[in-house]
Amino acid sequence: MCTVSFIARKNGYALAMNRDEKLTRVAGLPPRLRKVDGRAVLCPSEPGGGTWIALNDTGVTLALINWYSVTARVKVDAVSRGKVVNAVSAADGKPCVDSALAKLPLAKMNPFRLVGIFPTSGEIFEWRWDLKKLLCKTFPWRPRQWISSGFDEPKAQLIRSTTFRLAQAQLSAGSLDWLRRLHRSHTPDSGAFSICMHRIDAGTVSCTEISVTSLLATMRHHHGAPCRGLKHYVRALCLQRLTLVSRKIHMSISD
Repeated sequence: MCTVSFIARKNGYALAMNRDEKLTRVAGLPPRLRKVDGRAVLCPSEPGGGTWIALNDTGVTLALINWYSVTARVKVDAVSRGKVVNAVSAADGKPCVDSALAKLPLAKMNPFRLVGIFPTSGEIFEWRWDLKKLLCKTFPWRPRQWISSGFDEPKAQLIRSTTFRLAQAQLSAGSLDWLRRLHRSHTPDSGAFSICMHRIDAGTVSCTEISVTSLLATMRHHHGAPCRGLKHYVRALCLQRLTLVSRKIHMSISD
């Protein structure tokens, strides 16, 4: 269960991801620097090594959410979806992701949606695995949100996307402070459908924020529900000067 919000900028982007989990699940670990296929990669992780979001030194972000609207599940010997982002974390373009996904045992992985943000080409891709086929969708360089919920995914998508759309009208829309407020929001009330999610048995357990410019990529990871003043970690990657796509930004809201 997660919410990913993407904010397009003329030169770069910002992104935040709330990770929602059962409160009994073992806590995740803060971001650390890894070397993957010669690239520098920042990502938080589960104690077992899997991850849900990664940022590399080309400014690319890859984030995975579970796809609960697809009810099919692997019946025997399921492989953790936490392996997906690890496998693609060094990618600098769509072909690299396609190649890495082709090597994974997808037939043993439950449904997921993998989001890829590629600032040098100004492209956004979403790979969707439904236990039958892997499809890839392309989206324009515009603000966008992805939402998953094991509680009631259609309702969560409706309510959280409405919160996102209404927040776009604020004067500060698109700033990092605005993005942080959005991801600790309890609109319309604190519960299963707010972006900062709270239930008796589950809740938002972390928020990862990413900001990318032509020279610097920064990951800020808040451990615990973002509405609470708990510790956070900040790590940065110096990038080779990127030639980022500069374009006019239009508002586009979706799940």
